[in-house]
Parts: sequence; C-alpha cells; structure tokens
Amino acid sequence: MSLSEQMKFIVQELNKEPFNKSYNLISFDSLEPLQLLQVLNDVLATIDPKQKVDIREEAADQTAVRLLQFLRVLKYKPPENVNMSEFRAGLVQGEKPVVFPILAWLLQRVPELQKRAYLAKFLVKIDVPAEIMGDEEVSSIYIQYEELMEQFKELHKQSEHLKNSGFNTGEIRKDITNMEEEKEQLLKRIERLRRKVESHPNSQKMMTVAKNLRVERDREKRLAAQKQEQVTTISHLDQRIKRLEAQLRDSRQASVGATPESMIQKLEEETRTNSFLVKEQLPKDISQRRKMIQNLQKVVSVPAMGHSDLDELNAKIKELNAEVNQLIEKRMRSGEPADDKHSLFKQQAGIIAHKKEAAAQALRAARDEYSQVVQEVEHKRQVVSSAEGGEVLKGEDFKRYVNKLRSKSTVYKKKRAELAELRAESGVLTRTDEILKQRNEHINRQLFLYNLDLQSRHCPKQLDEITRSRRFTALRARSFLQSILDNSSEGYRETQDELEKVSSKKSELDELKGRTLDDMSEMVRRLHAEIADRRNTLAPILREIRPLREKVQELTPEYENKKQVYERQQAGFDSNMSKLEQEVRGYSEECKAEESRYHYLNCMMKVLLVQQQRVAAEMKAYVSSDAQEKKKTFREIYGKKIQEQENMSRGLREKQKMVRENHEPNMKQMKMWRDLQRLMDCKKHCLEQISSLGSTAGTGGIMGGYGDSAPTHLEEDRLVL
Repeated sequence: MSLSEQMKFIVQELNKEPFNKSYNLISFDSLEPLQLLQVLNDVLATIDPKQKVDIREEAADQTAVRLLQFLRVLKYKPPENVNMSEFRAGLVQGEKPVVFPILAWLLQRVPELQKRAYLAKFLVKIDVPAEIMGDEEVSSIYIQYEELMEQFKELHKQSEHLKNSGFNTGEIRKDITNMEEEKEQLLKRIERLRRKVESHPNSQKMMTVAKNLRVERDREKRLAAQKQEQVTTISHLDQRIKRLEAQLRDSRQASVGATPESMIQKLEEETRTNSFLVKEQLPKDISQRRKMIQNLQKVVSVPAMGHSDLDELNAKIKELNAEVNQLIEKRMRSGEPADDKHSLFKQQAGIIAHKKEAAAQALRAARDEYSQVVQEVEHKRQVVSSAEGGEVLKGEDFKRYVNKLRSKSTVYKKKRAELAELRAESGVLTRTDEILKQRNEHINRQLFLYNLDLQSRHCPKQLDEITRSRRFTALRARSFLQSILDNSSEGYRETQDELEKVSSKKSELDELKGRTLDDMSEMVRRLHAEIADRRNTLAPILREIRPLREKVQELTPEYENKKQVYERQQAGFDSNMSKLEQEVRGYSEECKAEESRYHYLNCMMKVLLVQQQRVAAEMKAYVSSDAQEKKKTFREIYGKKIQEQENMSRGLREKQKMVRENHEPNMKQMKMWRDLQRLMDCKKHCLEQISSLGSTAGTGGIMGGYGDSAPTHLEEDRLVL
C-alpha cells in the first residue's frame, strides 16, 4: 500500500466512529509532527484507555518509550527495509513515513488489538532480575503468579468458548428455574410416596425387600457386564487362535515343495522390506506427524488470528516462494556441465526414491487390505458356522467338495435332460391316445344310437336283447314293448321290410367302421414308424450333443471366471480412462488458466511500461532546469489545481461568511418590501372603489348616503420609505 493510499484510508477511518474527526487529505497532510503524534496517541487510547495522554505535557523520551512498548505489546512489526534506529527516531520526531503505516495497521484491526491490549494486562510477564529471583519467597510468589496466569488463560478460553457457543444467560437461568421446579415436584412426590408407604403395616419389611431387590439388580447388571466382557475376550481369543492357525496353515502350504535356499531368499526379501519400512519409511512418517503436532501446538498457542494476519502470512509465503523460484532459476542459469551431469544422476536417484516410497506405500496398503479381508473372512465364517452349526470347509477339502459338486451337477443335468425327453415323448403319446379314445367313443356312440333306432322298429324277437341291455331302463323297455304289441298285427310286413333295409345299412356301417378302424390303426402304425425313424435319426445327434453338453457344463465355470476377469479388467481400464480424462481435463484447465494469466501479465507489463515511461518523463521534467518543462510535470499541474481549489474554497468561505453576516438585514428588508407591496395593493384597491362610486353618483343618484358626491381631491400619500 502506497503512502497516498495509506493516508486516504487513515482519513476515512478517522472520520468514522469512535474518532469523529473532520479531516480531509489536505488538512491531514498539513498536520505538524506533534499533532500527528497526538492523533496516533488518540488511536492508541481508543485501543487502551491507559494511553490517553496529552503529548504536549509529556517528555519526548517518555512518549517514545511508552509508544514503543505498547506497539511491542500489540505485536507491531516495522517494515523489513526500515532500520530500527531510524524507526525509533522517526517515531519520536513524528515523521509521516513512519507514523502513517502504524496508523493504517492500527485502524485495520482495532477490535483485535483491543482484545490483545486487554489480555496484555494479565499475560505480559514482569521482568524480575536474576539476583532477586534467587530469593525463595520471591520465586514462590513468581511461580504462583505464573500459575494464576495459566489459570487466567484457561478461564479466558472457556469464556470465549461459551461466548461463541451461543449460550444465553437467560436460557440458562430459565433451565435452572425449570430444574428447580422439577426438583421440588420430585421431592413432593417422594414425600407423598413415603407417607403412603409408611401408612402400610409392613412398610419396613417391604423397604428392606425393595432395597435387596435393587442391590440384586445392580449385581445382576455387573455380572451381565462381566459376562459380556468374558464373551468378547473369548471371541477375541478365538479369532486370534484362528488367525494363528491360518498363519500356520499358510506357512505349511508355503513350505510344501520349498527348498531352504528359496525360504531363506524369501525371508531375506521380507527382512529387507521390513527394514526399509522400519528404518526409512516409518521415521519419515513419525517426523511428519511430529511436525504436524508441533505446527498444531504452535497454532493453538498463538492468539486468535484475524484476516489481516492471514493475509500477511500469505503475502510472506508468496514472497518466499518467489525468492525460492528466483534462486532455483539463478542456479539453473549459472550451472556448469559437471553439475548438469550430477543433476541427471540426482534426478534418477530421486525418481527411484519416489518409486521406492510408492512401492512401500502400496505394500502397506496391500497389507492393510489383506488384514481387512482376513477379518471379513473370519466374520463370514463365524456367521456361517453360527447359522449352519457345522464346520466350514477350507483349502483342499473345499476344492474336493467343489469338484464333487461339479461331477454331481453334470450327472444331474444329464439325467434331467433324459427325463425331459422322456416326458416330452410321454406327453405326445398320451395326447395321441386321448385323441384316439375320443374318436372311438364318438364312433361307438353313433353306432349305438343307430342300433337303438333299428331295434325300436324290429320284431318281438329282439325284446330279450333289449331287456338285457344295460343301457335301457325298465320304464323305456315297457313303453317300447307296449308300442310293439299295439302295432304288431298291423305293420308286421312293413317292419320286416324296414328291418331288411336296416340290416343292409348296418352291414354297410360295419364295413365303414372296419375300414375306419383299419385306417386309424394304419395311421398309428405310421406314426410309430415315423417316431422310431425320427428317434433313430436323432440318436446319433443326441449322442454327439451329450459330450458337447458335458463340455459346455465344464467350460461354463471357466467362461464365468474369464467373464469376471474381463469385467474387472474393463472396469479397471474404465477407471484408468476416467482418471486420465480427469487429469487431461485438469491439465487443459490449468493450461487455460496459465494462458489467461500470461495474457493478464502481458497486459500488466504493458501498463507498467507505460507507467514507467510516464514516471521517467516526470522525473526528467522534474530534474530538468528548464522552467517550461517543470511546469508540465504532474506535480506542478496538481499543485496548481490544489492551489486553485484552495483559492476557490477560500473565496467560497468568504462568500459564505458575507452571506451569514447579511442574512438578517436582508431578511428584514425583504419583509419591508413585502409590506410595501401589500400597502400599494390596498391603495390601488381603494382608488378603484372610489372611482367606481363617483361614476355611479353622476348618473342620477341611484345610491344615497355614503357616496352622494365624489371627492374633489385625493388624500396625501403617507408611505415613508
């Protein structure tokens, strides 16, 4: 922030509450050093009322010591390019380049500094000389003083926490009153129950029984808690035993077919890996955690920081990063060829170290994942064992069980296919049999009805057959017999003729039925032959399909495994592709941001070049001995404008003063002119009335009394100006 911006900010803040000054840039810039120090002291007095002092009544050295000590308490840091001796001298003399930054810094953070000044009263330790600290009583008092200071810190933290937590004293008091009311109600209820119990004849016995019951319930709760603890301990021990058994089983499986050299090599690799993790990786992690803890402790120990402090820290970080980048660029520019060779090896070593660290982290992550998977497997085994009640198969037993299930599943599928074929064939034959039975029943029913018709017209020789038939009831037989007896004598010949015709038709129907049955039997025979042919033609195909089905059943698990592997690979490739796309998107956005930053910096450089050219021209004109050139400088131009504005303001002030002085007389004169105008208007009105009355009187004296004769002369004007 430049000096002019600082002055503008200071003037704006001083004109606000609680300072209520009436400064402008010109008046504030024209302050004397003593007045400027008084302004600084007033600002400090707003932060701490103890600093309210009249500078004119205080010695200069005392003022300097007091201001410097208070600024040290407020943790004000002068600019780095300013020497401390020059800073102290400038502060004593009230120089603007020293006082303006202090005022700007103070006015930016008045509430924070007020809090810091309040805490400084209790947290700034008293400097006690070493020879006085040698006294036991003084040292004990000083230790007590430090303890009280720590106690004050804790209480202040609690107070701030309570203030920020949003608790309200009114709500707390309300809660306390509610709790007291509830307490009174509970006491009354207890007293009422006590009286009720005491009125009972066996009150003491019941009280002892209730007390024993409560004691036993408490004991039961404790025993249940102990039981739960024992159960959890047993479960942990069971898990540990299972884990050790799994480790033993894994070690035995690993030892199968292993040679001592391979086992030693494997142990050496594990030892190297573990030693790398213990000696290199873990110390780094521990140091990082310690640094993080130290940083957090520093953050906790430092008082609360505001946005301005954070902005200062960020600015310092940016400056340090810029310096580091400049040093790196300088080193790269000034590097020698030998250094370049070394840098290549260093880069390779750094890449290898990074790869090593990445592999170590991947190994640690894999171990953590392995332990989690083992825990999940143990949990699943426990769930399965608790659900089924049997032992869970492991290792080779599980493989044998799976192979046995596969063989049984192939046999089951083969038998199921054969059964499906037989069921299909049985269904076809059953349907054919049903169709043939339906046709046979239909033909039999037609023949039976036809025979019935014939027998109803036949001679009495057929009565025995009709009566023996199970299909006619006795009533129908009687009615039929009666009809035949009634008509026997009359239509015997006709019946004989008809019977011959019916017999011929029956023979024809019998022949037709025989042919139909022959056709149906031939159809069934052809169907059976065709089915046999189809079965014979399909038999080799089915024999070829069966091994193919078995092969398909065998290849199906492998296909499923390959499919799962493919899906996993595809998912991995998709995730990698999405990661790469995200990285490309991020790089493109970063590239766009860098391009926009480049264009922005290029424009800023052009603007700065133009400003630099203006500054150079200004300096050239200011240093030049030519008076005309000096008049063209901005300083001279703005000086003239300031002088003109000051002259204008001076003229306006004089004009304002003159207006204020002449305001009352002018108002009186204006009032007199208004009265004069009213008087003249009244006289005019009176003259108009007199002239109108005179004109009416000359016409014949229409009106009488007042106004019979017109005035011969006007009255004298008595207006005095």
